[in-house]
Amino acid sequence: MTETVVTVEESGQGLYTQNIKAAGHPLTADEPAGVGGLDLGPAPYDLLLAALGACTSMTLRMYADQKKWGLKHVAVRLTHKKEAAAGNKKIDVITRSITLEGDLDDAQRQRLLEIANKCPLHRTLTETTRPAITSSIN
Repeated sequence: MTETVVTVEESGQGLYTQNIKAAGHPLTADEPAGVGGLDLGPAPYDLLLAALGACTSMTLRMYADQKKWGLKHVAVRLTHKKEAAAGNKKIDVITRSITLEGDLDDAQRQRLLEIANKCPLHRTLTETTRPAITSSIN
């Protein structure tokens, strides 16, 4: 698999607004006005949830089409919150609710839930056993 490259740089429009270039597509990220941003784009956690939702939906579509199942429409709703954990720490909790429309029996729906949990981003977020992000400063 080839390496994916995304670039992010400050836009100069306010404190937090970022210009993103992903696969040649321009995007904007920002923080809400309530925390000092200009709210010109989704915040970083919103982008993370969007990526997970898109990956989930695409993975389900690919699988159902391959199996020639009657999946007509997929919708994914995601939420993120921080919850208190042991040792005065906070943990990130992501909840994903998947709506499937179409002529699917209970066994197919259960299999699609299993497949949703195998989408590449879900696996990245849940199965990493070592630090997967390395950083350097130029």
